[in-house]
Formats: sequence, structure tokens, C-alpha cells
Amino acid sequence: MNKDITLEARNKAGNYFKEGYNCAEAIFLTFREYLAPEISPETVKLVTGFGHGMGRTGCMCGALTSSIMALNMIEGRTSLEDNRYSAYDCAGEFHERFVNEFGTSCCRALNPYPFESPEHLKNCLKITGNTGKLLMDFLQEKGLYLEESKIST
Repeated sequence: MNKDITLEARNKAGNYFKEGYNCAEAIFLTFREYLAPEISPETVKLVTGFGHGMGRTGCMCGALTSSIMALNMIEGRTSLEDNRYSAYDCAGEFHERFVNEFGTSCCRALNPYPFESPEHLKNCLKITGNTGKLLMDFLQEKGLYLEESKIST
């Protein structure tokens, strides 16, 4: 397993968050680069509402939600004839790994600080970066990431 790329993914996700993207956007933009660079960066708008637990409701963590979207870039189906169960399996397994790492998938439990307070932003930065690391580890373990020669640095 390439630990350099794992740390790179963590740092990219964290840097997108520091630039002002929310947790979901940061994960999506990071893994779009790795997994589907042909997808326009403008498609980040598809994940904006996942931030702060689905539009500030505090439900499913946006970083986790976008991680599942990243997995779907590889395992998702494009027709009814395609198998959907490999995508379900990856999503379920990554969700379980996320919960094992962070203790929950619920945004309000992961980050109990007032929205956009300094404490909230610091904690969300940590969660976002570590989710990027967790996802890259998962992709490498499953053999789902592109060859290193194709990954931008």
C-alpha cells in the first residue's frame, strides 16, 4: 500500500476544506482528481447540499456521503443490466469502516460544536482530512484506485 498517496489524499481533502469548500465538496473534489479526472470540477455542485450533515440537519456526515459517491465513480452502474451489488457492498463496507474510525456517521455527534465556530471548523477539517486518508486506504486495499502513473500529484 502506498502511504504517500494516502497522506496526499488526506492533505488534498484538508486543503480543499481550508480553501472554503465544505466537507462533502472537499472529498468529492479530491477523489474526482484520482478516480475520474474527466469529470468536470464544476460537478462539485452535485454534493454541496451534503455539507453539515445534509444541509445543516446534522444527519449523515457529508465527508462520508461524498466518499460513497467517490466509490460509485468506480463501482456504480450505468445501466439496468449492470450489477448494483458491488456498489452496495463497497458503500456498506466503507460506512462500517468510517463508523469504526469515528464512532458514528452522524454529523451532529461527530461535531457537536456550533456551526462554523472555530472549534467546529477545526474538528471538521480533521474529520475531512482523515476521511480522505481512510478512503484512499480503502481504495488501495480493494484495488479500486487508478495506477499511480495516472494519478496527478
